[in-house]
Amino acid sequence: MVFSSYLFLFYYLPVALLVYYLTPRSGKHLMLALVSYAFYGWSNPSFVCLLLFSTLVDYCCGLVIAGISPWSTEPEPLLDPAGSRSRKQRLALVLSIVTNLSLLGFFKYFNFSTGSWDAMMVALGQGSWTLDLALQVTLPLGISFYTFQSMSYTIDVYRGHARPLKNLTSFACYVSMFPQLVAGPIIRYAEVAEQLRTRSHTVTKFARGAAFLCVGLAKKIWLANPAGKIADVAFSADVLTVFDAWYGVIAYAFQIYFDFSAYSDMAIGIGLMLGFVYPKNFNSPYRAVSITDFWRRWHISLSSWLRDYLYIPLGGNRKGEMRNCANIMTVMLIGGLWHGASWNFVIWGGLHGIFLLGERLWGKRSVCRSLPHFLQVAFTFCLLLITWVFFRAATLSDAIQYLRSMFGVAVQEPGTLLVAGIIYQPFYIVMMIVAAGVIWGGPQTWDWTRTLTPVKLILCLLLFVFSVMLLTAQAYNPFIYFIF
Repeated sequence: MVFSSYLFLFYYLPVALLVYYLTPRSGKHLMLALVSYAFYGWSNPSFVCLLLFSTLVDYCCGLVIAGISPWSTEPEPLLDPAGSRSRKQRLALVLSIVTNLSLLGFFKYFNFSTGSWDAMMVALGQGSWTLDLALQVTLPLGISFYTFQSMSYTIDVYRGHARPLKNLTSFACYVSMFPQLVAGPIIRYAEVAEQLRTRSHTVTKFARGAAFLCVGLAKKIWLANPAGKIADVAFSADVLTVFDAWYGVIAYAFQIYFDFSAYSDMAIGIGLMLGFVYPKNFNSPYRAVSITDFWRRWHISLSSWLRDYLYIPLGGNRKGEMRNCANIMTVMLIGGLWHGASWNFVIWGGLHGIFLLGERLWGKRSVCRSLPHFLQVAFTFCLLLITWVFFRAATLSDAIQYLRSMFGVAVQEPGTLLVAGIIYQPFYIVMMIVAAGVIWGGPQTWDWTRTLTPVKLILCLLLFVFSVMLLTAQAYNPFIYFIF
């Protein structure tokens, strides 16, 4: 079930909100958990069992780490951040991390690992060593997101950054909340720990949430989907002209940004309707003046998660320049692999790691920091476009072929002229221009919705109405980050 669908907008969401607000305060978390399980299990109910298993393991590990019983009447303790931890507490933390990473590793990387092994054996002439397994593991929706989110609970409790939850339904509610369950943002436990205990439900908060939802839906339907159609045509073509190739990858850059930021907007908006305040996940990333700046702005919940739970524990920048460079590259390679089980994602992460190291060694702000601001932005965006080719292409050979087209070294074929007839339709061109205007000149949803005037409310209503109207005419309506 996707947010930009009639089923969600006119059936699931109204019913979920109605049931949530009619439920007494003491039962709201249980009810929210139940409707979230219904949302998650809509396409495949068996996935709920996996979510429940991860939830139970981390809940029990949190209790062991905190040294409390779920039936205790004492208030939940906040562990001393500087205090020592017992062997039992360390084992509970390790169990939580190993369980979550094992689930993620098996369901997301089993097919990739066996396929890579077989390909390597064939390349080495050792065909008899191939596995040739008939088993193909189905990737559960959102497993990359909720395992990181659930794992943050035990880590935050262990570090003394948040109090544990004795109430299982409250913890299940935290892990399974449907607004951000399958595509983020990754909500760390410490960010909502107190909100799970007490939060306000106000008209102002609900109205801002509705505005977030309307703007996010418009970004998805009017900007992400048309850009995605252009990108699909371009990346499915065998050979493109130089201009068409750059146009196609720019369209993909627009698609992935508006697709994901739209989902984040809608997730934040629905969270506000339920009384939760989620953190900001995007900060105009294509206005970045460097790759370092880009990662402070793009998918902030993931980049900050990797920083706080991986980069800093590895040593960060505290153990010398060489170790710091190794830590940066390790984090980016893992970040690439987190996005998908493919060597293309590893290359994508590796390229970002190389760019980050280059900026660190030759200038932290930008390798072209002497240029005017708009040229720094343009140069950074061009680097991002090159990396997006690996992110979008189905295979490594497809990515290389697309780059050849971008830089004019691919052999042109008569069929390339047919692509132009599709990707340069007037509607697509207009939407690409509007998308560019929003990216480099428009306000951020987070800031725009802070103060809602009557004019803004009317505009939100119009955005919603016109988005629903266009939705009826669109057969193309994917959500990219569902596959991650």
